[in-house]
Amino acid sequence: MAELNLGKGLTAGKVASNVQKKLTRAQEKVLQKLGKADETKDVAFEEGVINFNKQYTEGSKLQRDLRAYLEAVKAMHESSKNVQACLADMYEPDWDGHDEVESIVEDCDVLWTDYHQKLVDHALISMDTYLGQFPDIKARIAKRDRKLVDYDSARHNYSATHKTKKKDGGIKITKPASLLERAAPGWAQGILSAHSVAQSSLSRSQAEEELERAQKVFEEINIDLQEELPSLWNSRVGFYVSTFQSLAGFEEKFHKEMSRVRYSICSAQSEEYAEVAVEEAEMPPGFMFKLQVMHDYAANDTDELEMKAGDIVLVIPFDNPEEQDDGWLMGIIESEWQKNKENPTKGVFPENFTQRL
Repeated sequence: MAELNLGKGLTAGKVASNVQKKLTRAQEKVLQKLGKADETKDVAFEEGVINFNKQYTEGSKLQRDLRAYLEAVKAMHESSKNVQACLADMYEPDWDGHDEVESIVEDCDVLWTDYHQKLVDHALISMDTYLGQFPDIKARIAKRDRKLVDYDSARHNYSATHKTKKKDGGIKITKPASLLERAAPGWAQGILSAHSVAQSSLSRSQAEEELERAQKVFEEINIDLQEELPSLWNSRVGFYVSTFQSLAGFEEKFHKEMSRVRYSICSAQSEEYAEVAVEEAEMPPGFMFKLQVMHDYAANDTDELEMKAGDIVLVIPFDNPEEQDDGWLMGIIESEWQKNKENPTKGVFPENFTQRL
């Protein structure tokens, strides 16, 4: 009779074998916890697993924080673009550096984009690659734990075959407890029962073969992990140092280049403001504001100011405010003031001949 196929490569035999393995492992773990069966211990390996879990947890947290950092960089990029665009709109045509503003805005955008991409390429991708090896190792650790239980169970079965002998020379292994057998799904109990009966008459040589097979499978995966876990644990130092150096280096370079780009326009404004400050610092007492002469004006009296179109007049208050007539101001020609600050020529002039700067 053809063997019952349960779909997707499963057969009754395989199902029974898998169920038997789970029940055997469960029984072995119960006996170990109750102290009725010894358990193979490897303190150094267990410490390695503790370090592995700690390293995986810390690495996962760093990955999350790094992604959050990159999201913050993107948000800052967008905010910077908005601020730069606003300033560009507000920058008046007659201000120094007006023609360079648009180019500076574009340069800033390029720097932000380049900064973000470098963080992705040299930090985030490296972080993802670093953490990518952990799931496979974690799965192999779990497999090792299962194979260790199988190995311990095989040891105990082998030991039992040397203690329990039948008159006919055959040696039987105690069947799994009926409680565990009943724990199997209903549809599998018949299969499991038949499988258990077949397994109940294991001979001493069969138990020995099972022990050798379980030991070989366990040691193969155990040896690899014994080498990999310490190596992985030690690799964290170099990886973290490299990651933080990359972050710090890219951030420092970005801010330097950003400062250089923005300095070009700030320096122009600073020079303009400095010039204004130095004029204001050397103005005559009471200086109020500047006017530019639009038309020549010939003085008609000794207290009037002779003016030429294009002259800059520094307006100052009257000594006696009551002497000021409507439409007339008191001032000093700027060029005269620069030549003779000790005793400059001042006079009154008609305001409608000038234009305020």
